[in-house]
Amino acid sequence: MASDMNDYFNKKKSQNNNGFNNQRPGGSGGGKGPELPKVDLNFGGGKAGLVYFLIIMVAVLVLSKPFTIIEEGERGILSTNGKYQDQALLPGLHFIIPVIQKVYIVDTRVRIINYATKIEASAGKSGITAKPAITVLDKRGLPVAIELTVQYRLNSKHAAQTISNWGFSWEDKIINPVVRDIVRTVVGKYDAESLPQLRNTIATEIDTDIRTKVNALENTPANLESIQLREIVLPPKVKEQIERVQVAKQEVQKAEQEVQRAKQEALKRAAEAEGIAQKNRIEAQGIADALTIEAAAKAKANELVAKSLTDKLLQLEQMKVQGQFNEALRENKDAKIFLTPGGSTPNIWVDTKDVKQRTSTAN
Repeated sequence: MASDMNDYFNKKKSQNNNGFNNQRPGGSGGGKGPELPKVDLNFGGGKAGLVYFLIIMVAVLVLSKPFTIIEEGERGILSTNGKYQDQALLPGLHFIIPVIQKVYIVDTRVRIINYATKIEASAGKSGITAKPAITVLDKRGLPVAIELTVQYRLNSKHAAQTISNWGFSWEDKIINPVVRDIVRTVVGKYDAESLPQLRNTIATEIDTDIRTKVNALENTPANLESIQLREIVLPPKVKEQIERVQVAKQEVQKAEQEVQRAKQEALKRAAEAEGIAQKNRIEAQGIADALTIEAAAKAKANELVAKSLTDKLLQLEQMKVQGQFNEALRENKDAKIFLTPGGSTPNIWVDTKDVKQRTSTAN
């Protein structure tokens, strides 16, 4: 049947060509004009036609792109006729219906907003946004600049609802306004001079309030990773005043340290004097105790000696002295003996022959 159809179209084409040649200006009825190119409606045969058909279909599919690939750290928001699907598409290959369906890729990796007075070198890189430092009026109305860094990510679980409610610029509608509002509220309660001393308290309060407010939003659109208070930029006059106060405090602390040092030295000298006095008292007490012991010992000895001096012992001692005197008289006729009254002690004799008047006492 394909061959019959092909013959039919060839015959029809030949008739049309002849009629066209007969109608050309200046042409004769029997002359041949230029031939038109032949079109093979069978695509060169049955198998070749099928191949061409498949190629055309593949080209149409590629151009219409009925699939999408979602990488790690991303989620896909599927839109069907303009309506977002509630569940975000996970990383991987997903097929869609061209024209009717469309996939929007959103980033769920950690993103950073740097609020700074100067734009850093890292600003502008993927996932990093630079914004001006947050200007705040303190309790007295003085301007203060707050620099901080906020790290966050899109909540992948509710990514579709977040995009549906807030749009693709959800960061500028959620994170940035909340951060600025909380910082102004917290810092505005304090005086500029007290901010440096209360830095940790203020940082904790800002972190807690921002997390509370973001988490209270419907479907918790973002997960806050960290909120870091980097710098509190004070007005020049306030900064100079704080420096003067710090210098004065340092001088007072130095004076107090000197007083404490003097007290310590005085206590040290008093302790040393007390130690020396105590030492002297101990030494004096030791000497007194030694003398007392020695006197007691001598008294005890004298008492023992007195108890041991009997009449017979005294007579014996007198006899010893008399014997010595008799021996002396043999050599010196001038020797003298002195008798003690009462006879309680031995007699004493003196050898006058000795120039130094040697005296011997019998114990």
